Amino acid sequence: MENPTILITGGAGYIGTHTVLALQEAGYSVLILDNLVYGHRDLVEKVLKAELICGNICDRPLLDQIFAQRSIEAVIHFAAYTYVNESVSDPLKYYQTNVLGSLTLLEAMLQAEVNKIVFSSTCATYGIPQQIPIPEEHPQNPINPYGATKLMVEKILLDFDRAYQLRSVCFRYFNAAGADKLGRLGEDRTPETHLIPLVLLTALGKREKVFIFGTDYDTPDGTCIRDYIHVIDLAHAHVLGLNYLLQGGETEIFNLGNGNGFSVQQVIDTVINITKRSFPVVKTERRTGDPPILVGNYEKVQRVLGWKPAYSKLEEMIEDAWRWHQRRHSD
Repeated sequence: MENPTILITGGAGYIGTHTVLALQEAGYSVLILDNLVYGHRDLVEKVLKAELICGNICDRPLLDQIFAQRSIEAVIHFAAYTYVNESVSDPLKYYQTNVLGSLTLLEAMLQAEVNKIVFSSTCATYGIPQQIPIPEEHPQNPINPYGATKLMVEKILLDFDRAYQLRSVCFRYFNAAGADKLGRLGEDRTPETHLIPLVLLTALGKREKVFIFGTDYDTPDGTCIRDYIHVIDLAHAHVLGLNYLLQGGETEIFNLGNGNGFSVQQVIDTVINITKRSFPVVKTERRTGDPPILVGNYEKVQRVLGWKPAYSKLEEMIEDAWRWHQRRHSD
């Protein structure tokens, strides 16, 4: 089929919009399904100029209608709730959407005989790491409901592969960062919980101060180290994963990471250096459940899909994000 239509659930969100752009540039026809709780209609309509259906993955009649009326070749599934703390305080919301919603989507796919899906998973399925960098074979012991819901969907996909020949690529990724090079797309969520946008918003004067949770970790500067991956690299991986499935690839699970990490202090120092702005930084106690170091091993995805990060420098991720935030939040 020439220019097959790809259904992108959650395609109006941060990683979703960048992936839609990458798919468009690769020649794919894209249909977005998003409930717009965290997605951005303006970015879909003005920047991507993509077709958007406002709806929920738990809505089976809507899914059946989409599959019946459109020739969907494959699905890329981003739609999920992703706040770790909220998943602890309101697990029902997470199990309903992330697990039951995914199951509803998969059931509709089977009914429509659509048998290829790229799934957005997370390094949170690993829990506290036993080795660094983390390989795909690392034990999965999530320490919060968010990670648990993503692991459940991974297991469902493996079972569906065996029973129904539904082929999937699962990407367990680490910390998405950066923005579109031209400043057209970027990270914009409420509430904001990710470190880089929090620090940039403080540099812009939109927040009063930045918190460092723990300065006594067994790391070079005492602050937590995380693996940041440019959102453009993430988007490119999803295109490669889709191509792999459309060419007959078997079900696979891959880490997506940078292969090295940057500390909280490094992020703050880099923001100060790039923005040339100073702001209050408050050092406080550790948060429960924060591992000292989270870094992924991406050797498998490089070997199988030929993927590796093209924008692996922290400075470049922050420069791109800064360009976006200045444009998005200018008064």
